[in-house]
Amino acid sequence: MKSVKSVKRRTVVKGLGVAAAVPATGLLTTGTATAATRTAPASLVFDPTAYTELTVSIKDTEGTSHEVVYHFHKVASYVANPVDATYQSLNVSVPVTIDGAAVDATHAPILLANSVGGYMPSSVAAATGIGATGMGGGTSRQGLALAAGYVVVEPGARGRTLVDAAGTYYGTAPAAIVDLKAAVRYVKFNKGRIPGNVHRIVSSGVSAGGALSSLLGASGDSPLYEPYLRELGAAPASDAIFATGAWCPITDLEHADMAYEWCWGSNPLAGGALVDQTVSKELSTAYGDYFASLKLSAPGFGRLSTRNLDDYLLRTFIQPSATKYLAALSDSARATYLAANPFITWDGTAATFTWADFLTHVGARKKNAPSFDAFDLSTPECNLYGTGTTKARHFTLYSLRHANGDSARLDEDIPAKLHLMNPMYHLVDKVNGSRSRHWWIRLGTKDTDTSHTVAGNLSARLTALGDDVNTSYYWDAGHGADQDPADFIKWIATVSGYKRTPKK
Repeated sequence: MKSVKSVKRRTVVKGLGVAAAVPATGLLTTGTATAATRTAPASLVFDPTAYTELTVSIKDTEGTSHEVVYHFHKVASYVANPVDATYQSLNVSVPVTIDGAAVDATHAPILLANSVGGYMPSSVAAATGIGATGMGGGTSRQGLALAAGYVVVEPGARGRTLVDAAGTYYGTAPAAIVDLKAAVRYVKFNKGRIPGNVHRIVSSGVSAGGALSSLLGASGDSPLYEPYLRELGAAPASDAIFATGAWCPITDLEHADMAYEWCWGSNPLAGGALVDQTVSKELSTAYGDYFASLKLSAPGFGRLSTRNLDDYLLRTFIQPSATKYLAALSDSARATYLAANPFITWDGTAATFTWADFLTHVGARKKNAPSFDAFDLSTPECNLYGTGTTKARHFTLYSLRHANGDSARLDEDIPAKLHLMNPMYHLVDKVNGSRSRHWWIRLGTKDTDTSHTVAGNLSARLTALGDDVNTSYYWDAGHGADQDPADFIKWIATVSGYKRTPKK
């Protein structure tokens, strides 16, 4: 049964000519001085009178259907000088009535929902309505947000596989994050024209989209991106966001091979074969030095190291995940599950088990070693760091020197691009004061697309910085899982202080 059904469409196009160019003065909340001194061209002025009126039936997670009438706006491009407007465009959905009651979305939170996966290009240009169905076919976060009265913005972004007729790759790093920042700037620049509270923008994304959502939250208004944004003709506004939602973020890529082997090095591939154990052990050992350099700590654990990292992950995220899962089962279903999984000790209120037994329970790992910077340059991440007509490049010294010898050096632009793509750089190396202060992080316990330490490290660092961090792992869930979408929508209302009231 489909959870979202379109039942009505009405197109309204008024005042097709866009407004004249307007100065940035008075439209900025925060942002760089260079951005504040620029004037936006007319193409960046949102026309609130051009929309298609749509009606959809959105089923919430409890099975209740809601009829939502909304205005669907298509923006040709959120930058003045698009490289490819097919991807550098966005859609805006604004609720008008919910179950017959008029909605005033003027002060509603804005959900900025990217659909990037695998660092591939993402386009919304052909969409004819909100992306209301989720990855699993259920109601999406976008649909639930619309039914809650929020404004939903769905931006496209360039991705690593885009190549022009001359063979030049134009969507490799840092194109995707630059595009998402430009989309945020467009929304903030159009304060008052796009309904919603531009001070309450909440990003969401899954996998690589979760990584980009994390990066967007961590790097708000960083001057490192200004040259790229200026070249695109991004709107003169801030790109800082209020809150971040990240599901299974595939990030911290330059250390991901080491983290993966620390976490999954002893797990076999599908079919039972082990990866090259020499490579695995070298990478796992190297992770200790990197992890120590983060200087992470956690309540009850003190300074974290690879000696207590497994215990931190178990007690903070993984065992509580199993506890929540088991507690929700009926007595008979719980007894059946525990009989099939005797490694779990259940005392009636909490689940406990060892790290080794947990790894055995997870079973086969998804990726070979190295998992991200493959020796043969075959992985998506090698493509992400391609440049010009070069499709793929090594971005770690370990893989580069394995392939080209001990004297090989990374290309000069690689270190800077790694910083541009890694949220940890903006949280550890250069702590960004314009980052999000509210974080929703989710991961499945059987997700072997990356290491469990990635989400754990992000959570630990943000918590230490004093941010509001809501992190949870889904027991026995795989990559891309979202088992509490309604809770995320409620969380947005809580952290933003928003309460929907009927329109007068």
